[in-house]
Amino acid sequence: MTHDTIGIDISKLHFDAHRRTTGSHARFDNTAAGFKAFAHWIGAEHPDLVVFEPTGPYHRDFEAAFSGRLQLVKVNPLQARRFAQSQGTRAKTDAVDAAMLARMGRALELVPDRPAEEIQIVLRELRVARSGLVRDRTALMNRLSAARLPLVRRLVKARLAQAERQIATLDAEIEARLEACPKRRRAAQILTSIPGIGRITARSILAECPEIGTLRHKQIAALAGLAPMTRQSGTWCGKARIEGGRRHLRQALFMPALVAMKKNPDLSAKYHALRAAGKPHKVALTALMRKLLILANTLLKENRLWQPKSA
Repeated sequence: MTHDTIGIDISKLHFDAHRRTTGSHARFDNTAAGFKAFAHWIGAEHPDLVVFEPTGPYHRDFEAAFSGRLQLVKVNPLQARRFAQSQGTRAKTDAVDAAMLARMGRALELVPDRPAEEIQIVLRELRVARSGLVRDRTALMNRLSAARLPLVRRLVKARLAQAERQIATLDAEIEARLEACPKRRRAAQILTSIPGIGRITARSILAECPEIGTLRHKQIAALAGLAPMTRQSGTWCGKARIEGGRRHLRQALFMPALVAMKKNPDLSAKYHALRAAGKPHKVALTALMRKLLILANTLLKENRLWQPKSA
């Protein structure tokens, strides 16, 4: 059971820390020097848990600096806010949030996250950079189609060519990182054996879901936000819907599900059965996304390539 917890509220320039057992509070710069000062503030007696919220790019250096050194747990910001409201906390400042996160770790007996491997941090950053460039490329292509002046078209084409080169550079770097790691090289081989999952999707899955291959079916579906949530109260029964989870992982599975709908015999039969039962296209497609992820999780757990079912 967690007794000594530290809550961390991280922003761009600094982070606030609150230690529950002593009630002490301190603010540190969100830099390498600040991390060193924070380690000195903790002292030799490490806490049972350090709770923080993801804050875009601002928490990554903190997570990388203390992963494996402290018992870190990263909590959903919405869940943290709901906990604060349940405690009657209406104020929202950095110091208040840090204290609330420390109480949350103790009250909910949160379990520490598995320490992130260095390659996992690198793969995720490369994936984020690539996704940004792909969005830029799409915007440039739309701009090029609307441009009429030769000068504007020439400039847009130059930027489009630059984006293409940078995407290719990132693709090569991601492939090199995967090839250098035997475990992930084998995982990519297994994933790409599944009809509908290509190299880009396999890389996204491995970057966004390091837990794949270690979880049960319901756990991996919930992690991606693909598990339908029942909505019922008294005699009222609403439609089950998906919510939460890792958005980028769901996005990575959308196009493979479309391909599997046509190319994967098992999933194609599942899709048509759902449509025949009256399910809307998006509901049936979401079911295929969930089936694909569960299939990938099973194959990785069993360390075997996909094989079609025998007749």
